[in-house]
Formats: sequence, structure tokens, C-alpha cells
Amino acid sequence: MDIQSIKNRFGIIGNSPALNHALNTAVQVANTDLSVLIAGESGVGKEVFSMIIHALSPRKHNPFIAVNCGAIPEGTIDSELFGHEKGSFTGAVDSRKGYFETVNGGTIFLDEIGEMPLGTQARLLRVLETGEFIRVGSSKVQKTDVRVIAATNRDLLDSTSQGRFREDLYYRLSTVPIRVPALRDRKEDIPLLFRKFAGDFAERYKTQSVQLDAIAQQVLVNYPWPGNVRELKNIAEQISVLSTDKYITADALQRFLPQHADRSRSLAVVSASGTPAMGGNSDFRTERDILYKIIFDLKKDMNDLKQMIFDVAQHQGYTPVEPSGTGNLVPVYNEPEHTNAPINYNATTTPILIEPNTRHEEVEETLLLADREKEYITKALRKHKSRRRDAAAELGISERTLYRKIKEYNIDE
Repeated sequence: MDIQSIKNRFGIIGNSPALNHALNTAVQVANTDLSVLIAGESGVGKEVFSMIIHALSPRKHNPFIAVNCGAIPEGTIDSELFGHEKGSFTGAVDSRKGYFETVNGGTIFLDEIGEMPLGTQARLLRVLETGEFIRVGSSKVQKTDVRVIAATNRDLLDSTSQGRFREDLYYRLSTVPIRVPALRDRKEDIPLLFRKFAGDFAERYKTQSVQLDAIAQQVLVNYPWPGNVRELKNIAEQISVLSTDKYITADALQRFLPQHADRSRSLAVVSASGTPAMGGNSDFRTERDILYKIIFDLKKDMNDLKQMIFDVAQHQGYTPVEPSGTGNLVPVYNEPEHTNAPINYNATTTPILIEPNTRHEEVEETLLLADREKEYITKALRKHKSRRRDAAAELGISERTLYRKIKEYNIDE
């Protein structure tokens, strides 16, 4: 079956080289029983690739099941995957088959495999190597013949170095790796996808299909799409339902794009013209957001420091003033009210008297941007107990950028 037929069958839109390469790999590996690891960001359509592999495999007439490992509580995932015996734990009123038993002869798709607990990873490794498993609460070894396709939006190699994912399981799963490209890496497909989604929603809601003008199309292409195809589909549906004008301009489109949202709790980068910056390089954009936040915080700290100097100086009999154009506080001595010493003021000058033997020392700015950036990253990691995905979301950067920064600053997690 050629690539175009597969695209038509599974509703895949796009012609980018990266997408076609991923599809070609899926077609080539489908006829085998090799384990496959599908990597890619959330919303790129990893599950569709697992369905393609199963549909083109000799197991296509046998069961297929998709399991989200991140959605199953740690205490029950072993039971879900491998089954349990009656009375093996509280609430186990009957024996139950697990997915590896019910899908015998078919394919199981383990989504978000990086969220799987270490104990369950050991059980899965045994299934992959020997085809054997044991129900929870049982001592009887059972056999199964299941093909495993796994998917992740994490860097599993990074997780292995942190002890959160078994290295032997990683290499056993990634016999054939497939990387599904992010939407921002296949920009030529964005207008095609939007047109397809707009047409589908027009048909569903019995309205005229929306169209973008040339500038709006460029805005659409340049938007970074952190939610990938899923986000693009949501935006197309919003525009189809909420827009009264079916010919969409750039200004109208930007009202639907969430560049002002506090979704990642990062600062909105504003260009000189006052419009939000929209670049294709999300790493550069989010790193710049952090730097802006650090600079703003430094400015606030400097204002607080000036206020503190002002208060201390007043308490000691000085009135700090800021001579025009210098940006530095200069202590000016206030003559106590009880003194009888005459002071002659020249009509054209203002005396600045400093106590004898007192020299003015400049307060140097020692808070480097790199130090503040390291501090922010360390605090975020501590807050989220070293969960990098949550820490990256807190900081408004990608996991890849966070990993690079941790290595760069030698941060101990």
C-alpha cells in the first residue's frame, strides 16, 4: 500500500518530508513483530501511527487496545495490565484478566510509557523478553503473544539517566524508533490542515466554510502551535462557530490565537510595534521570556534596595537624593535642628555636606542574569519534586530547554 492510500485511509493530511519519513518507517515495520517506540510531542497523532502499524500487520484481525499509562493510578496499573486473583488486594472480589491476557495474539499500544512505575516496567520487560507474566496475587506463570507499541512525549534517555526509566526496557522498546514531527516542523502542512478542519466543521454545523486571507495564513503558519494538530483543530472549530465573517483577516485570526493566555505562566513578549512576537523558534521565544522576567525582577530588587538605603540614611541623619542623570543615591547631611552653628547658603548653590572621614561606596550589582535563571529553575524543580515536565510548564519553556539548562548550570535535582 502506498503512502497516499494510507493517508486517505487514516485521514492524515500533509506532505512534509518528516511526516512522510515517519509513515514510511511505520509501513516497513508493520509486517514484523518488532517493538516500536513512537516519540513526539502531545497532540501530534502518535496513536494514529500505532493503528497504522496494527492495521498493516499480520495481527490486523486480532484485538488492538490503547492504554494510557499516565491515566492509570500507580496502585492499579499492574492489575490493569496483567490481571489479578480474587482477594489479592482490597476490592479484588473476583479474579480478573489483564490487557496482556485479553489481547493475546493482538497489539497493545502503551501511550505515555514514560509515566509507567518502575515496578511495572520490570514486569513489562519480562513480557517483552519471554512472553511471560504473572497476575497480581498469583504465583502461576502465564504466556501471552502480544506485540507492544509504545509512545512517549518525554526524552526517555534522559529519564534513564535520572533513574526514572529502565535503560534495558528503553532499548527493548525502541527496536524501531519513529519520531512524529511537531506541527511547527511541518509548516507547509498547516494551511492544508486548517482548510480540512474548516471544511469538516462547516459540514457539521451547516455553515459556510471559513477562509483565511494571505496575511492571516502567514500568521497561522508562524504561530508555534505548542498543542500541535489538536490545538489547530480546536482553533479551526472556534473560528467556524464564533466568527460571523467567513473571510478571516490577520487581526480577526489573532483574537483566536492564545498568545496572550497565561497558559504557561510566562511573560508575553511584545515587539516594538506593541503586538505579541510570534516566531517559529519556540526555544528562543521562551528563553527570552525568562530573561525578560529576570530583568523585571532585578529592576524591582534595585528599587527595593534604593528604598532601603533611603530609610537607613534618614535614620542616621542623611537625606539621600538622586542627582539628575546619575542614577546613584548621594547621601546629603541634614544639620540637626538643635545646633547653633551658622550655615551660610549661597543663593545659587546647594551645599552637599558629607561627614568627615566618611567615603561613599558604590553598591555594585552582583545579581547576574545567569544566577537568577539558575535560581528560578532550581525553585521550579523543587516545587514540582523534580518533575521536569511540570517545572518546564511553570517556567514557560520546553522540556528540552530545561534539560539543557540543568546541564549547563550543573543543577543537582
